Amino acid sequence: MRKPHKLQAGDIVAAVSLSRGAAATFPHRYEAGKKQLKAAFGVQVVEMPNTLKDADWLAKNPAARAEDLMRAFSDPSVKAIISTIGGDDSIRLLPHLDLEVMQANPKIFMGYSDTTISHMACYRAGLTSFYGPSIMAGFAENGGLFPYMVDSVRRTLFSSEPIGVINPNEEGWTSQRLDWADPSNQAKKRALHACSGWKVLQGTGIHQGHLLGGCFEVLDWLRGTSFFPELQDWQDAILFLDTSEEAPPPVAVQRGLRTYASMGILEKLSGILLGRPGGDTSVQDFELYDVAILQVVRDEQGLTALPIITHMDFGHTDPMFILPYGVQTVIDCDKKTFTISENAVID
Repeated sequence: MRKPHKLQAGDIVAAVSLSRGAAATFPHRYEAGKKQLKAAFGVQVVEMPNTLKDADWLAKNPAARAEDLMRAFSDPSVKAIISTIGGDDSIRLLPHLDLEVMQANPKIFMGYSDTTISHMACYRAGLTSFYGPSIMAGFAENGGLFPYMVDSVRRTLFSSEPIGVINPNEEGWTSQRLDWADPSNQAKKRALHACSGWKVLQGTGIHQGHLLGGCFEVLDWLRGTSFFPELQDWQDAILFLDTSEEAPPPVAVQRGLRTYASMGILEKLSGILLGRPGGDTSVQDFELYDVAILQVVRDEQGLTALPIITHMDFGHTDPMFILPYGVQTVIDCDKKTFTISENAVID
């Protein structure tokens, strides 16, 4: 995997709209994310030609969205690319992407949710990319950025040192929705739930592997395409998954993992990481997801030694830490630690 160069203050970051045209629909939200990203990290944020186009126009022109991404990769002045928001149709960009352009121009690419599609394109091109905050969901956090996320951005994107131990968030977490159509909500902080830490469902000893995964529903859309990782890609991988704000029920996750089992993926893994479920889910619901996961991995497949950590701080709840694709990580089940043991960017 080719790693991009690290970010520095003053660098140019390109904002791209790969799926939803939310930047045009909620311009104050986009501007808040842009402003907070610039203020916290000293970068310059620029838009590609179609980033702020009308949502209906973007929906009808996936080739134009893909062109923006290719332009951002090929522009030597752009040091990083961040998705404005997720959505549900960036899979339509795949026929229009040029993997050779991406491969020849490694640079930081970050986003989550539907951006999983573009991450898989980066992975196919042999590039390390970053499952993390977007401009409008993450950097536009109501009432200011979460320190936990800021720390992850600095350690992962602005330093070429090994990232190190990732500790659970202790600030409190949220999935509360405040209507973006009301600009006055931007100054209101979202309600927080108390953090109870991550949960090690099973596993003993130390396990190491490279990170591979994404949004549970979106990754599933890629099955059967050339962009879904090949079976050998999963050898010794640490699979990370989170569920979207649509809150698929635990039985959907159970069935998805059964599919992975039938494909021969689960038996190749070095570990499984599950983000805290997104959407309108309660802490009590989290336990039901844990039961569903164990039903497949432990009870049906007999993979009792495979580490599983759930309720983690990435994906569709905030604050989140960043997961760099293809980078080596270590799960120490006895010490209950998760370490990204490698650097994700170079000088």
